[in-house]
Amino acid sequence: MRTATGRTDGRGGGGGDGPRGDGGAFLERIGARLRMLRAQRGMTQRALARQAGVSERYIAQTEAGTGNMSILLLRAIAHALDVPLARLVEDEVPPLVRAAEALLAGLPEAEQRAAFALLDSRYGPEARAAAPRVIALIGLRGGGKSTLGAALAARLGLPFVELDREIEREAGLALDAIFELHGQPGYRRAERAALERLLAADEPCVLATGGGIVADRFTYDLLLRRCLTVWVRASPEEHMQRVIDQGDTRPMAEDGTRGMADLRAILAARTPLYERAALTLDTSGQTIAQSLDALAAMVTRGAMGGMTGAGDGRQPAS
Repeated sequence: MRTATGRTDGRGGGGGDGPRGDGGAFLERIGARLRMLRAQRGMTQRALARQAGVSERYIAQTEAGTGNMSILLLRAIAHALDVPLARLVEDEVPPLVRAAEALLAGLPEAEQRAAFALLDSRYGPEARAAAPRVIALIGLRGGGKSTLGAALAARLGLPFVELDREIEREAGLALDAIFELHGQPGYRRAERAALERLLAADEPCVLATGGGIVADRFTYDLLLRRCLTVWVRASPEEHMQRVIDQGDTRPMAEDGTRGMADLRAILAARTPLYERAALTLDTSGQTIAQSLDALAAMVTRGAMGGMTGAGDGRQPAS
């Protein structure tokens, strides 16, 4: 059905409760997956509806598992989220992971251990962190990435780069304009291209990334493989207070009243992704100086492999 604005509201002839019975659990899984993907990208239901060209009511019904789902509408939502349609409807475990599990299950225990050791040596956290050229700070806005990143770079004698500023420079547009003109997919493509160019230069630096970089599998996997990643985290209350102090609550809420609830939802959805980082720095209750000392100790303790520039990673003597 078309609304007065011309958008599709997702209602079919059977009403808004949606099919139940055997398909109910499947619809609920799709709704939960949509809610997670939206939260990972920091998008409200209203923003996603606007980007996908569907009604906010349809988004809410789909996330609740009660909507009569159209494959065309789901495809529009997947496009707005910049994910394949299969990501919304696939089983929880990706096919390749299921195939790997089946392969390992058919091996004797000794060979299972050997296979795991081989995978870990190539793709595990230690392999990702070996002699990195870039220290990449990840996490939700308000954790301290920019402040600590600039201070760490100065201490180590390295350049400091903010990936969002690189995206703006290369696009010749502010981030708001990129989102307005090209949406979330266009921004993610620009983010990936900027990161690829930065890594291709093979120059050591400290990099502050956007909070939603973890939502794009390809870009985040590239970051994990090529950089020493540090999740800079804080309590939800401190995240919120810091972004308010910066005068910007996006994308926490569009009306301000749901700010903390939205922030908690985004953190909950992204935490499993942030936890893939090689290191974690909790800045809750810490001064900038305390957090900087802890961060410097983390990245210089046996993981730097020649990254330092003019400095040697030690705090200058007073």
